[in-house]
Amino acid sequence: MSQNQIYFFDTTLRDGEQSPGCSMYTTEKVRLAKQLESLGVDVIEAGFAIASEGDFASVRQVAHEVKGPRICSLSRAKEEDIVAAARALEPAAKSRIHIFLASSDIHLEYKLQISREQALELADKSVRMARNYVDDVEFSPEDASRSDRNFLCEMVQVAVDAGATVINLPDTVGYTVPHEYASMFRLMKERIRGAENIVFSSHCHNDLGLAVANSLAALEAGARQVECTINGIGERAGNAALEELAAAMHVRQDQLPFHHNLDLKQLYPTSQMLSEVITFAPAPNKAVVGSNAFSHEAGIHQHGVMSNPLCYEIMTPSQVGVPANKMVLGKHSGRRALNHRLKELGYSLSRPDLDLAYERFIEVADRKKSVFDQDLVSIMLTHLRQSPNLGQHGSSGSSAVAAPQP
Repeated sequence: MSQNQIYFFDTTLRDGEQSPGCSMYTTEKVRLAKQLESLGVDVIEAGFAIASEGDFASVRQVAHEVKGPRICSLSRAKEEDIVAAARALEPAAKSRIHIFLASSDIHLEYKLQISREQALELADKSVRMARNYVDDVEFSPEDASRSDRNFLCEMVQVAVDAGATVINLPDTVGYTVPHEYASMFRLMKERIRGAENIVFSSHCHNDLGLAVANSLAALEAGARQVECTINGIGERAGNAALEELAAAMHVRQDQLPFHHNLDLKQLYPTSQMLSEVITFAPAPNKAVVGSNAFSHEAGIHQHGVMSNPLCYEIMTPSQVGVPANKMVLGKHSGRRALNHRLKELGYSLSRPDLDLAYERFIEVADRKKSVFDQDLVSIMLTHLRQSPNLGQHGSSGSSAVAAPQP
């Protein structure tokens, strides 16, 4: 593996589904998993097999139908969980069992009600058991970012010695900040025996809006797997958004010189498919895939983008699979954007008539939040036709306003 090769671990079907309103049927999970395969993700966490019969069936069906990525099932550090995960993953061409066990004192005391010593025993036993079923075992010390660093190192070492191949250090509650999260990975690489043979992974939640920033900090500190979801869905405020991570690596290769297997043109189609499945789209201002991500209303911005898109777009829509940028007409728009849209509608105006149309347009825009095509047609057919000067500015002496073509 290249030193700068990054593995994308998509947990949309597991952690993402745990977000309120994002539950999916087996057929929907399989459909999304096939799209994730087209996107080029390396690992698909297809579900939590022990959680329900439906989750078990989903993991098994994804494992049966999707052969490119590695298929993963989540598991607590319990025998019944591990057995269920192993059974669900039987059809997979490449499989992984992902074990999680709390490492923070608050989780150990109040959630699990066990001691640190008992947690270490469970970590050792569960990883060894999982290795009896699969060759690839990921271990996650839950709430790692709020765990005592010395104990965290001790737990990770136990998991590595027991046969874990991937160590994930999750920011389970979205608590950490970039430099702090990065230091945790550096500490692990320095103190864990055999660290050079382990893939370290980040898993960040977005409670403080830092999931993507923290994930990128982890990669800079040596993590080589990043766990994320499409549209950033997930528990509470969500997970690190896959499309934002991928776009950041593409745009800022100078600062993030990583390689990956994603086809960026599949980002928007994948986002759209997820929105269809869970019946709600990301916020309009969502980076990369939101409906406003490549939309412009301000006149200065519209003029700049029409002159050269790089003036205000650091990546082109086509690079991430978005059909095109969009000029939104409103009270902040300028003459150039208005003229551009009128030409698209079939109208060709001289400059004086454009000035008159723009005056009428601003009057409408002040009354409405957005101006639609039917408003522009109304302006052309009603207001401009009332102008006594109409027709005096065309080069042939005929009307300078051409009727729209069918």
